[in-house]
Amino acid sequence: MKFANHLVKIDGIDKKILKFLMQDARKPILEIARNIGISGAAIHQRLRKLENSGLIAGSKCIINPKILGYTTMAYVGIFLDKAISNPLAVKELEKIPEVLECHYTTGNWSILIKILCIDNEHLMQVLNKKIQSIEGVSRTETFISLNQQIDRQITI
Repeated sequence: MKFANHLVKIDGIDKKILKFLMQDARKPILEIARNIGISGAAIHQRLRKLENSGLIAGSKCIINPKILGYTTMAYVGIFLDKAISNPLAVKELEKIPEVLECHYTTGNWSILIKILCIDNEHLMQVLNKKIQSIEGVSRTETFISLNQQIDRQITI
């Protein structure tokens, strides 16, 4: 593994380790070691280097929101009255638990957010009472996701 200009170069073994962990971050180190043909200690050492390089940003437990009753996913383009409103709007958006992602964008919107709601009624309440009431928000444009077709990370 080499570090050059903030880019990390990984070898074939690193790629194999990463592929196993991307499929299942809870896969036992010794099982990965057996599959690759190196020691568990070598896997630990490589993982430590990959984490220290910043390539591995962590692992997480993924909750299925539908089991909790959240069935409406939407993307909302937010138009702000002034560019100076961006940081203030983002601070207010952080307070809304339904907001999962927030991105500054190019194009017509100042901000694009991804929100998750129980149903369309809940979505309407979040839009009208929470998002559109934020100072600086002039209007919103909402797109409801009917069904997510692709969900993946970058390939290694």
